[in-house]
Amino acid sequence: MKYYLIVGEASGDLHASNLMQGIKNTDPQADFRFFGGDLMAQKGGKLVKHYRSMSFMGFWEVLVNLRQVAKNLKFCKKDIAQFNPDAVILVDYPGFNLRIAKFAKQLGYKVFYYISPKVWAWKSSRVKALKKYVDKLLIIFPFEIEYFKQRGVDAVYCGNPLIDTLESAKNPEFRKQNSLSEKPIIAVLAGSRAQEIKHNLSIMLSMASKLSDYQLVIAGAPSLEMDIYQPYILGTDVKIIFGQTQELLKHSVAAMVTSGTATLEAALLDVPEVVCYKGSLVSILIAALVVKVKYISLVNLIMGREVVKELIQFKLNTANLSHELSNILPGSLGRDEMLKSFAELKEKLGKPGASQRFADVIVNTLKQSNT
Repeated sequence: MKYYLIVGEASGDLHASNLMQGIKNTDPQADFRFFGGDLMAQKGGKLVKHYRSMSFMGFWEVLVNLRQVAKNLKFCKKDIAQFNPDAVILVDYPGFNLRIAKFAKQLGYKVFYYISPKVWAWKSSRVKALKKYVDKLLIIFPFEIEYFKQRGVDAVYCGNPLIDTLESAKNPEFRKQNSLSEKPIIAVLAGSRAQEIKHNLSIMLSMASKLSDYQLVIAGAPSLEMDIYQPYILGTDVKIIFGQTQELLKHSVAAMVTSGTATLEAALLDVPEVVCYKGSLVSILIAALVVKVKYISLVNLIMGREVVKELIQFKLNTANLSHELSNILPGSLGRDEMLKSFAELKEKLGKPGASQRFADVIVNTLKQSNT
C-alpha cells in the first residue's frame, strides 16, 4: 500500500522513521512518499521536502513566514493528489497538518494523525477538526486517553514511541572520539530551531564559569548548521557534538534542556535536568493568553506535578539557573528525589514496542477498510 507522511521537525522525523519501519514489517510492499527528514529517507521511499525548510516556531515567527507556509501547503496538496495514497499519516506539526487533514479527508483518503496536537494545552477548538477529518488519532501520552474519549475522538494509545529510540549501552569511546576531558559532563540541549538558540543558549552557557569542575557540551540539532552555534562558543572551552544526543545524555550527570521531546528523553535516560525556555516577547505574551496547562515540560505534564524545575522567560537567568543546577548535581538531595520520580515516569509510559503497535493499527485499519 501507499503511504504519504508529513513531518515538520526533527523529533517527528525520528518517530516517523520508526513508524515507517514498523509499517514495512507488517506491509513489506509499503511505498512511502513524505515531507520529512534524513532518518525517514533512510527507510526508503521519496523525500519530497525536508523539514528544515518548514520549521518555524513561535506565534510571531509563523506570522512573518505565512507566505512560505502557504506555498508549502499548496505544493503538498498537489503532491498528495498526484501520489494518490492509501493513507495520509500526519505527524504532530498541527498548524500545517490539520489543513492537510481536511484536504485529504475531502478527497477520500484515510487520515491518521500520529502524535496529537496538544489541544489539551491550547487551541482546544482543534478537537473539532480532529474528530471531523481524522479517521484515527494515535496518541502517545497516557493522560490523553480520557481527554479524547470524553470528546468523542477515535483515539488509540499504544505506549510512547520515544522508549523505542533509547539504547541502554554506552559507547566506551565516546569521550575520546569527541575530544572530551574526564570532567563530569553537563549536557546543553538548547532546541532544534535557530530562534530557540538565539533566546536560550547564551544563558545556558553562562554556567560554564559557575561550574568549573564540570564541562558543558552542546547537543547540536540536526536541523541547524555549525554557523548558528559559532558566535556563542567562540573563545570558550564548550564543545558541540552533532548526531549523538542520546550518547551525550548517557555520559552526562545533568542537563539543561529547552521544552519539548528532549525533556522526556533526558528523564528516560535518568539524567536530572533543568528546563530552560525563553522565546520572543511577542510569542510569549500570546502564549500567556492562550496556553492552558500548568507546565511546559512533558515530564511534568505526564506526572501531573513539578518533577523538573521549569525556568521560563524572565525566570531564566544566571542566578536561578545556577541555583537549580546545584540542586540536581551529584550528592544533592534534589537529584535523588528526581531520579525516583523518573522511575515512576517510566512505569506510566509502559513497555517498548509502541512504534510497531501503532504501525499495526494503521496497516490493519487499511486492510479492514479494503475488504
